[in-house]
Amino acid sequence: MIRDGVPLAPFTTLELGGPARHFIEASDEAAVVEALRWADGRKLPVAILGGGSNLVVADAGFDGLVVRIATRGLLFETSGGDAMVTAAAGEPWDALVAESVGRGLGGLECLSGIPGLVGATPIQNVGAYGQEVAETIRSVRVLERGSWQTRSLSPGACGFGYRDSNFKREPTRFVVMAVTFGLRPGAVPVLRYRELAESLTGTSGAPPTLADARASVLALRAKKSMLVTVGDPNRRSVGSFFTNPIVEAAEAEAVVARAGADGATMPRWPANDGRGRVKLSAGWLIERAGVAKGMRRGPVGVSSAHALALVHHGGGTTAELIALAREVCEAVRKRFGVTLAPEPTFVGVSWNLASG
Repeated sequence: MIRDGVPLAPFTTLELGGPARHFIEASDEAAVVEALRWADGRKLPVAILGGGSNLVVADAGFDGLVVRIATRGLLFETSGGDAMVTAAAGEPWDALVAESVGRGLGGLECLSGIPGLVGATPIQNVGAYGQEVAETIRSVRVLERGSWQTRSLSPGACGFGYRDSNFKREPTRFVVMAVTFGLRPGAVPVLRYRELAESLTGTSGAPPTLADARASVLALRAKKSMLVTVGDPNRRSVGSFFTNPIVEAAEAEAVVARAGADGATMPRWPANDGRGRVKLSAGWLIERAGVAKGMRRGPVGVSSAHALALVHHGGGTTAELIALAREVCEAVRKRFGVTLAPEPTFVGVSWNLASG
């Protein structure tokens, strides 16, 4: 069952990175446990692989065991006023969104088109266009490494934050096995995000449906090359490479001042974290720092459709992508005094953007 020297690049949307020393595809939970015990017995590090859409793998690969989660299963149930859906970690995320919208269940519609698998969504607290999975997650079933027990964690125990969770902070403690979401039958779409709301204004005389919202989100993502589409020159990416920075209100005002005439149009929103902090637009900061869409550094570059996405055009290396990320980060830091934080997970790469 365990293979050696398996290239990891084909399992990632960046199509970058070296081989795994050991590799296994686990199609059921027993195989996951067996693989992890095998690695622990040999004191090998373990990396969990899902859809590879948020992964940056070192050119040298990973000197341990990579466990690719391939578990499947969907269960829809009605409980009270909610429709509960439990999805195995290996289920494709967008297929779950499509099925939920098709059943008239609200709560995930704005998260359409995001590549990857269900198991990654609570780890990153995946969010887009005004929704986050933390809003609908009712429980996360996990395997606790070391004890080898499965546990059901409440949302509070998951420690969700902006693109963050306890799973991300303690990556070696749990393996996500399944996620249960509470969805709303007959709901209207969530239209908190201005761009999405404007795209649905005046499309017809009737109020927009969940299906309308999903179609608009897919169209918006396609326009920004945020779908993995064959033939799209920007397709090899991890989506947004940086998170939108959250800063103190005084720091936000300082950024406005540094922006000069552009400060009047600088996008910013309340972080809603109970601390009065402000969320800034990383894409806006990147472009105003002089990093243009479509900029290239050999085989890697900035997406021609979205400044937040760093892309691999083919024939490149992870080292080249990281050098570009550092360049972008440094440009923003010099121009605005803001340090961008990376969004993807790094495998085999010991590196920190903040170190410059």
